[in-house]
Amino acid sequence: MPNSIALNYIGKVSSPYKEKFAIPRQPGLVSAAKGSITLLGDTNTSELVRGLEAFSHIWVIFIFHGTQEQGWKPLVRPPRLGGNAKIGALATRSTFRPNPVGMSVVKLDNIDVITNKDCPKRSKNVVLSISGLDLLDGTPVIDIKPYIPYSDALVDAQASYAQETPAKTIRVSFSDEATSSIQHLNKTYPELENFIGQILEQDPRPAYKQNKQDDKIYGMLIYDLNIQWQFVSLSEISVINISHVINHIDNEINNDN
Repeated sequence: MPNSIALNYIGKVSSPYKEKFAIPRQPGLVSAAKGSITLLGDTNTSELVRGLEAFSHIWVIFIFHGTQEQGWKPLVRPPRLGGNAKIGALATRSTFRPNPVGMSVVKLDNIDVITNKDCPKRSKNVVLSISGLDLLDGTPVIDIKPYIPYSDALVDAQASYAQETPAKTIRVSFSDEATSSIQHLNKTYPELENFIGQILEQDPRPAYKQNKQDDKIYGMLIYDLNIQWQFVSLSEISVINISHVINHIDNEINNDN
């Protein structure tokens, strides 16, 4: 019996999360996060997803491509345990696994067949619109399955250190400058304020900094935006500034010339 198997990517994720930092630790915690899965190659056919539109949620089986090169560890430090206690990787949702395979339940909002205007033959792409995702932009997808409530939602299941949904104890406020930026970006990103708020309510800092005062100004990349924020107290985060990432790139180029 062979001890390995080759898998083909069937799709690619388009996500507002452009880096690992600030991605929620579980799917569904940030319902305002919207993205899509575009089917690839031979699997880019509407026949493959026929009937899937009747399901409200799907399982996405994917590859942790952002951490794949770092290999795996037998022991890891789960954020829910404060980043202090070590337990086996297979007892966690850690990305550092023997095989870099992940799974997420996401909401299936729509399935579209979209004409690719950049292709001379005007080929069509099958695109699944999803929300509540916790996936890095560009994530390779290896399988999609319908979520079936009667078998997948086990209300009496025990989940050790992760039995309850994390409590939201952080209030998110916006500076006048950040509020002005959101107003200008409303047409492009209509739920931006809600989206940012839901991310920051989870406190995306490393586990060892959880529940600790921190004066550092953080930045996180979502869409093409750099969001700068800071803790003003243990229970409040202030969003300081919102700017296009390309502006920073242009400034760096201009400064070098």
